Amino acid sequence: MAAAREFVGVARPARTQRISAADAAALVRSGDWVEYGAGMGQPDVFDSALAERVDELEDVKIRACLTIRPRAVLEADPGREHFHWFNWHYTSYDRAKGDAGCANYIPCNLGEIPDYYRRFIDPPEIAVIKTCPKDGHGFYNFSLAALWERAIMERAKIVVVEESAGLPYLDGLENAMHESEVDYVIDGGGDAAPEIPNPPPTDIDRAVAQLIAAEIEDGSCLQIGIGAMPNAVCSTLLACGVRDLGVHTEMMTDGLAELYEAGRLTGTRKVQDVGRCVYTFALGSRHLYSVLDRNRDMHCCPVDYTNMPDVIGRNDRMVSINNTTQVDLQGQAASESDGHRHLSGTGGQLQFVRGAYASKGGRSFICLCSTYDKRGERRSRIVLRLTPGNVVTTPRSDVMFVVTEYGLVNLKGKSVPERAQALIGIAHPDFRESLERDAYEHRLIPRGFTF
Repeated sequence: MAAAREFVGVARPARTQRISAADAAALVRSGDWVEYGAGMGQPDVFDSALAERVDELEDVKIRACLTIRPRAVLEADPGREHFHWFNWHYTSYDRAKGDAGCANYIPCNLGEIPDYYRRFIDPPEIAVIKTCPKDGHGFYNFSLAALWERAIMERAKIVVVEESAGLPYLDGLENAMHESEVDYVIDGGGDAAPEIPNPPPTDIDRAVAQLIAAEIEDGSCLQIGIGAMPNAVCSTLLACGVRDLGVHTEMMTDGLAELYEAGRLTGTRKVQDVGRCVYTFALGSRHLYSVLDRNRDMHCCPVDYTNMPDVIGRNDRMVSINNTTQVDLQGQAASESDGHRHLSGTGGQLQFVRGAYASKGGRSFICLCSTYDKRGERRSRIVLRLTPGNVVTTPRSDVMFVVTEYGLVNLKGKSVPERAQALIGIAHPDFRESLERDAYEHRLIPRGFTF
């Protein structure tokens, strides 16, 4: 059995101990904060062992992010009587658990999270992170999720590593921890990292991608957000022949890997991290993981390096491409909720918009399909006012380009009437007349105003 815990600072034992998942789960007490890390770094074997103790525990609070697989602790406690799930960014699974009342979102700018742990969050009682097996130098590589794993481990009172031989080993900066920093190691098995399917691009995705790709010049540095629409930009760039691109992004995607394999991502014109593709986590196909494995051109770094605007802005011609779900006629982008229902998260969108603006020649693109269907009714995503309760992800003062399948507009330097007219011009044609009428009625556009 694992030794009884005594918390004196965060001093580590002289030697890391190997224990069973059940013994690791036995370290958790009612009322504890437990850290699960993010994405592929979330533990699986430990999670199952902790779920076995559901009836023994109360008020155990778990922080996590980007849940890829169903979590045993949540499935074992559908009434939220024992475990509380707090999440930095929702996947579809997290969203479903939020809808069921079993999860809550933590508002954040993703790149600030390491600082939250170091400045504002009390040391958690236990952190459990899935890693690669220990390498020849005594380090446990964080594999596909560097993010804020080191910050968690630095602060946690007990550090447990769930090592898995099925994870790719990634080159990077501060994306590993030494065995001297670890209390316990458990066997996570050798299952391969799960693949995340890439939805095929629609005709609308391709139309938006073509508009954005036409604005990207040789030597640009890319950030590609989550979703089919931003990923379609990579396929378009592959076809149009843009060269010498760089990458400084939050998420490494299959689309970026395709550009790399085609020789388009040379990184030779980057000011910082020349020749390297910089990212903080990866999700996608097994082929993507094989491209990243032990590849020194690919540099997995902590999120406070990838996502902070002052770092992003050091590379010239930074191009940021992200999705949104709704834009109002003043240019506010709501990208993470549907009213009071939480969908995803702020992520790095706002930080990359600001970082691209700080970059010499930089540009940011907020893209969306002009319409969506809800309960059999087609609705416009460009609206007079945001849905009540909708969270503004990128303020109107930060938004640069907005792109739909009907066009691209730059809002920087434009007055409210100019913005309203420009956005109405890229709305679906069926909604333009009503949007214009609403804009006049609410005095966003004054009578007699012309461009």
